[in-house]
Amino acid sequence: MDRKNEILRELVLARDYVSGQELCRKLGVSRTAVWKCISRLREEGYVIEAVTNRGYRLRESGDGPLDRRSLEGALDTLWAGHPLIYKEETGSTNEDIFRLAEQGAGEGTLVVTGRQRAGRGRRGRTWLSPSDGNVYMSILLRPRIRADQAPMITLVMALAVWEAAREIRPVPGREVSFGIKWPNDIVASEGGGPWKKVCGILTEMRLEEADIRDIVVGIGLNVNQKVFSEEISGTASSFGLAAGRPLDRSLLTAAVWKRFEKNYALFLEAGSLAPLKETYEKALVNRGRTCRVLDPQAPFTGTALGINDRGELIVAPEEGGSPVAVGSGEISVRGVEGYI
Repeated sequence: MDRKNEILRELVLARDYVSGQELCRKLGVSRTAVWKCISRLREEGYVIEAVTNRGYRLRESGDGPLDRRSLEGALDTLWAGHPLIYKEETGSTNEDIFRLAEQGAGEGTLVVTGRQRAGRGRRGRTWLSPSDGNVYMSILLRPRIRADQAPMITLVMALAVWEAAREIRPVPGREVSFGIKWPNDIVASEGGGPWKKVCGILTEMRLEEADIRDIVVGIGLNVNQKVFSEEISGTASSFGLAAGRPLDRSLLTAAVWKRFEKNYALFLEAGSLAPLKETYEKALVNRGRTCRVLDPQAPFTGTALGINDRGELIVAPEEGGSPVAVGSGEISVRGVEGYI
């Protein structure tokens, strides 16, 4: 990493002012060298404040550049995103990762783009990927777990995105809440208004006989998108619209993988969502709401109570009887009076 990117990394990690003297000490360079690097970063689109007796601060007031350099400068992970592959445009980041896996890519390989031509959602749905300030990315995983444990990784990813979203600072006076619509949709609500989807997650797995060969987790973050088609405008939004300002895509991307790495380690150690269950349920907007379980064999209406250690949604049927554990495989859960 060159000195300019090292300085960018220090500014990202600080989240506040860093003195020029501290940057000189950490990087072993002169004040002149620091100033030249700051100037180059500004030329590349980064908004960096300089205040006497306080130092430098990277502002998050706008959408900074999304490229390999900005992403690597922002990433603060041990293995997630190493290596990182950035593409200005691609067909599908999930497909990119599967091809790289065939070529021997290691766990943690991450593909990031600002534009997908052939994105996919759950159950084969098309994931629209406009090129107006969003992020689409996929990571390669090779966990030593049973195949039936793999669906829980989707919830681990959703929790990481939610935790990163909670650090977003909206414009002053704006009330914003983020949550998770079970199992893996990240949603936002402005001023107590309706919940709208801002992120989707797709997990795909390949097996060799009964063992996991590899897992790819794909994420689509609606970061700065402003306009949505009439078909989805009532249920879709973006992090930037919710916050009332454009967001830095590289910083949000880095925050997601920082939290995923931590949560994924807890999941692997426990072999379940037990250590993450309490936090996940705090984010769960379905909890306590009436929902319709669209089981092809026996659909029913009930109240969502939370999740179990396997990430299944626990629903109490309205007609009575014991609560039912609903898996996310082929069963959909829908709100009775709307999206949630």
